[in-house]
Amino acid sequence: MAFEKLTLKSVKVRPVLVPLRRSVVSKVGSFDAWPMVLIDLVTEEGIVGRSYLEPYLKQAMPSIVSLVRDLAAQRVGRSIRPFDDFQQARRSLNLVGYEGLTMIAVSGLDMAAWDALAKASGLPLAEFLGGSLAPVPAYNSNGLWLVDPAKIRDETAALVAEGGFTGLKLRLGRERLADDLAAIEAVRSAAGVEVKLMVDFNQGLGLGDALLRCHALDDQGLYWLEEPIAYDNLSGYARLTRELKTPVQLGENFYGPRALAQAIAAGAGDLVMPDLMRIGGVSGWLRAGAIAGAAGLPMSTHLYPEFSAHLMRVTETAHWLEWQDWADPVVAEPFKLADGLLTIPHRPGAGIEWNEEFVARYSYDN
Repeated sequence: MAFEKLTLKSVKVRPVLVPLRRSVVSKVGSFDAWPMVLIDLVTEEGIVGRSYLEPYLKQAMPSIVSLVRDLAAQRVGRSIRPFDDFQQARRSLNLVGYEGLTMIAVSGLDMAAWDALAKASGLPLAEFLGGSLAPVPAYNSNGLWLVDPAKIRDETAALVAEGGFTGLKLRLGRERLADDLAAIEAVRSAAGVEVKLMVDFNQGLGLGDALLRCHALDDQGLYWLEEPIAYDNLSGYARLTRELKTPVQLGENFYGPRALAQAIAAGAGDLVMPDLMRIGGVSGWLRAGAIAGAAGLPMSTHLYPEFSAHLMRVTETAHWLEWQDWADPVVAEPFKLADGLLTIPHRPGAGIEWNEEFVARYSYDN
């Protein structure tokens, strides 16, 4: 059944804490469980749009839940128009600022709204946006954290086997350069020299250390160097981009499309990888994708592999999808992987429903 419009009736917001198969150990912290906020946008017409947010810190979830509910309450009884809603939500936040939890809440509602509209049309999100369904190239970001290099070899083999991956992400920034080099060698010995090895510093270095470390790694054949320094140091990124042969990747901390445009104007990277909860959900991604496309910069994804896969199918300079299984226990039917490709199922919307038994079991009550 086709719908001429959808009208917001209510929103259901639930925080959950998902146990991780492999602990996250990085410069930004260590985590054994992953916080997620599930959003169900209920319409008068009976369509339910779904999305989720991954705010890193469980302490942030109550604030995000409250913000999403408040933003949704202002729209009850109105037609769902994601671009209009995105603009209005941004304007309503002028006094408190566009970044941080406010943008995250806006993004979560935006993703759920696009999911609802695509479901109402009976089309997968990629087709609703004018694209097509096809497998999306993905690399495995599901491990290889800042652990003892001696433990990395066995984990590498397991990560490749999870989906026939030809690309892996390794975290760097140990105290000694020799240990980072040992970690690189361990991955290569297990996965082969042909593996595309993306490395991520998680903003763990100051500019001086980044210049020393990245220059020292510049002949290692790495696929990219991701976020060696604080995300807002655009002049530092511009210098690294000028001096290094290895491509510099950044963008998961761009809050809104204009932040991406400012980074590109500053020459602050060779590659970009926006995060859906910061860039502004689907609406923000589409606008950011147009900017990256006009600049000719390859655009990869950060987290949210389900929604991101659809968006890669309508992104001019689509590059790599970052894959993790962190949301798989929450999603009723996780997307399938084979030969390093993520397959988008032919289901209406983004293609996600909740595993309600799991959600009930791991509901987070602070």
